[in-house]
Amino acid sequence: MPEDYHRPPSQTTTSPDSVADRTRAVVQQFLAARLAGDTARLASLFAEDVDWQLAENPAVPWIRPRSTAAECAAQFTELAQYTVPEDAWASVDTLLVDGADAVLMGHLSGTVRATGKSFEGPFALRLTVENGRITRHHLYENSLSIAQACAS
Repeated sequence: MPEDYHRPPSQTTTSPDSVADRTRAVVQQFLAARLAGDTARLASLFAEDVDWQLAENPAVPWIRPRSTAAECAAQFTELAQYTVPEDAWASVDTLLVDGADAVLMGHLSGTVRATGKSFEGPFALRLTVENGRITRHHLYENSLSIAQACAS
């Protein structure tokens, strides 16, 4: 390459209106609503049709198939009903955003109200945001620990 060759400036945009910035903003709103227990706000953040994935386990009453905004938001209410809110804890160690997709990684723990048993483990959550609403919610967590905590 000749010494006087200059590469053109990057064509990528970093404007606040980029897809990744909009995705990050919705994810931050999702986390704030989740932390506040604001199910109405959570429901407004989910699209009408959601690709919801969470390993089913009949021993865990709050884990079941969901596909609508109302069903997705209700999961957080059901989780609070079946666990001890004061013992619930989660940390997000990593948030990666690429266009419409976001991945959160961290650690969670809690106690099942009916058994008094605790669960804990790492998690990864993949969210996709389209037109300002969450269209994909795939949660990967320590389902064995949760099922064991639910067992009598």
